[in-house]
Amino acid sequence: MTNSQPSNEQIANMKKPPVVSPQEWQKSWEELLVKEKELTRSRDALAAARRRMPWVAVEKPYTFEGPQGTLSLLDLFEGRRQLVLYRAFFDPDVHGWPDHACVGCSLGADQVSHLSHLHQRDTTLAYASRGSQENIARLKDRMGWQKIPWYTITSDYDIDFGVDQWHGHNVFFRDENDRIFRTYFINNRGDEAMGSLWSYLDITPLGRQEDWEDSPEGYPKTPRYKWWSWHDTYGNKDAKWHDVVDSAMVELKL
Repeated sequence: MTNSQPSNEQIANMKKPPVVSPQEWQKSWEELLVKEKELTRSRDALAAARRRMPWVAVEKPYTFEGPQGTLSLLDLFEGRRQLVLYRAFFDPDVHGWPDHACVGCSLGADQVSHLSHLHQRDTTLAYASRGSQENIARLKDRMGWQKIPWYTITSDYDIDFGVDQWHGHNVFFRDENDRIFRTYFINNRGDEAMGSLWSYLDITPLGRQEDWEDSPEGYPKTPRYKWWSWHDTYGNKDAKWHDVVDSAMVELKL
């Protein structure tokens, strides 16, 4: 096995930045912080633009296999309003089969945060592959991915949504009449950042649903931070946390 860690010799031969005083370091950090904040604002603006993307109706029926049998695309929402469906390559012709999924897809699965926070924002994350449910169940148990819903593709879903040859996240929205719309798609290096609550919410049509966001008229919003909770206490109002948030926002002038 090749050692991917840099050797002492490599470290010694690096052209390292200058070593400066704490005051000089602070000045350099503050200069870079300006650019960091510009990037954050740019990222927020991009998410706002996603929320204004046109939608396309999903008219064709798609089937999947789950632990309890055959499911439709609508079933994968689990009753929530939004669905982020990742095409993971755990297929018979993929390197690693049947012990492992694709190395990159596996690394992505390791990054997935606790799903209860996504659920609180009416959003479901699920994975889909061509592997059988028996093999998927064994893989999830072996790799510690039990909480990720993972379905077997049994129709043309992967072909129709651009994920038959490469991984990617498709985002869907379920309206008040249970009609399904495709709202966004991200793949290639865009998948690198996925895994956190915020990275998923920022590609959905409703976004983070917080009061500071730039969203179209009528989109749901709640006060920032106050919807947060410990992942095992959602549904139990925490008045003390609301007091903490109110005090912090006054102090920070938010």
